[in-house]
Amino acid sequence: MPINTLATATLFQNTLDKVAIQEAVTGWMDSNAGQVLYNGGAEVKIPKMSVQGMGDYDRDNGYVQGGVTLEYETRKMTQDRGRKFQLDPVDINENNFVTTAASVMGEFQRMFVVPEIDAYRISKIASEAITANKAGMSEYGYTPGATGTSALRKMKEGIRAIRDLYNGPLVCHATSEFIMELELELAGKITAVTFSKGGINTQVPAVDLVPIVSTPSNRMYTAITIYDGKTSGQEGGGYTKGTTAKNINFFICPRTTPIAVTKQDIMRIFDPTINQKLNAWQMDYRRFHDIWVLDNKLDSIFINIKDAKE
Repeated sequence: MPINTLATATLFQNTLDKVAIQEAVTGWMDSNAGQVLYNGGAEVKIPKMSVQGMGDYDRDNGYVQGGVTLEYETRKMTQDRGRKFQLDPVDINENNFVTTAASVMGEFQRMFVVPEIDAYRISKIASEAITANKAGMSEYGYTPGATGTSALRKMKEGIRAIRDLYNGPLVCHATSEFIMELELELAGKITAVTFSKGGINTQVPAVDLVPIVSTPSNRMYTAITIYDGKTSGQEGGGYTKGTTAKNINFFICPRTTPIAVTKQDIMRIFDPTINQKLNAWQMDYRRFHDIWVLDNKLDSIFINIKDAKE
């Protein structure tokens, strides 16, 4: 009995979207896209609201008229990535296609898609914060564990810098090297808080109630180079550290600062009787994603960089 490839593709698409958010360490950023309008393709519409401040109440004339503006800004997701996979029917049959395909796509997403999304988001947040060059929000030349330094003090200084301007929930991304120094300094006294990401609650360490999300160091770069998958030397696809990139120890920002979107385009599955090129099952995977920090929130990001400032 032929497999309903349309239903299977839809199932894969919905599942892979959910898994991408849950497995990405930056998956919490997608929650800020709740008001973003998306109708397919690469474009999204981001709401921007502005209101006026309070005025004096007049006992004769009442309230001063206030103004509110709500408009949608169209942005284009610059990351349009994908791969094509083919499975020989000799190796699988109709009965185990779904299981095999799910394993292949799950492994591909876990090993390559999610790390790239994380690395891209973090590098863009870092580069925009560095370019904005807000006073007191970027620090360079700190090696965790170096003599005469304190990881706890470094993080508290970052929290204080943001708290001078923002009073909402904060999130910290940090390397395991930095987190280890924190734990050694606090000698088992580090607190834990519940952190929600993609509908899953986990316990993570925290300082001053700011959750610390452990992030692999190979995703903590100020810039990355993205391979196109076809140019000589780039056939493997994925990403690598940018040629002028620096290593990030940690960064802190309000939970509402980054607006991230990741959407899988309609997934296509062709069975061997339809595939015109090869006698094989073919799966086309395509994902759009991007992240934005609105101009009025660029001063809410604190970043600590391991390398010295040039």
